Amino acid sequence: MRMPWRTRVGIGLLLAVLAAGCTRTPPPPPPTPSPPVSGLRTQRPYQINGIWYYPLPSAEGYVEEGTASWYGSDFHGRPTACGERYDMFAMTAAHKTLPLGTYVKVTNLENHRSTILRINDRGPFVAGRIIDLSCRGAQELDSYRKGTARVRVEAVQYASEEKLGTNTYWRVDPVPSFRYGQFTIQIGAFREQPNALKLKDRMSRHFDGAQIVQAYEKGCILHRVQVGMYRDLLLARKELDSLRIHGFSDAFIVAVEGQ
Repeated sequence: MRMPWRTRVGIGLLLAVLAAGCTRTPPPPPPTPSPPVSGLRTQRPYQINGIWYYPLPSAEGYVEEGTASWYGSDFHGRPTACGERYDMFAMTAAHKTLPLGTYVKVTNLENHRSTILRINDRGPFVAGRIIDLSCRGAQELDSYRKGTARVRVEAVQYASEEKLGTNTYWRVDPVPSFRYGQFTIQIGAFREQPNALKLKDRMSRHFDGAQIVQAYEKGCILHRVQVGMYRDLLLARKELDSLRIHGFSDAFIVAVEGQ
């Protein structure tokens, strides 16, 4: 018994489709997504002089505006707060509270020139100044001849570019903590030790941690009077505001190393 022609044609078409499906190369499976890698960020940092820098998130970042000065040959070759020798021709700077090793973007607000510097020292211990640039840093910002400049200091993270297959990532250093550490408040600096002792004795009635720290500066010894010891920068700033209200307008916070 012969099948109706419509049935024969239908079976033939079905076999042709099945044959074509058997000979066609199956599509490749979708690529497996790369697993997340610890310490890598996908947001784009920026590059200056061949080095990558990753801006800190605004909630964790440090931004400050104020006066920048610079220091040069008087300190060249001397140990910095982090132990390395100060090089006036290196891209470094001194700051009173930022963690040593922090990278900062410093912008001269007078001419809008900017550069990246690494904090490796403490200072400047002068009221009204927020950062001490190396000689090279001051030249980059074109503040070398003037001596000081109004600047913005922004903390950034150092980042190195890495490749994983066809993907580009940036490995960044851990976010340094700006809030927690060991801080004290400097309320005065004297060339004459009796004047420093008099202020220390007076402030010892109100602060348990009143002390005198001696430092060598420009050929003479300075006696710096410091009060209080705080592990939270916010608490130190609250006390600083109180001291300024009570007559110590030039007081400022200092980070204590080795704590």
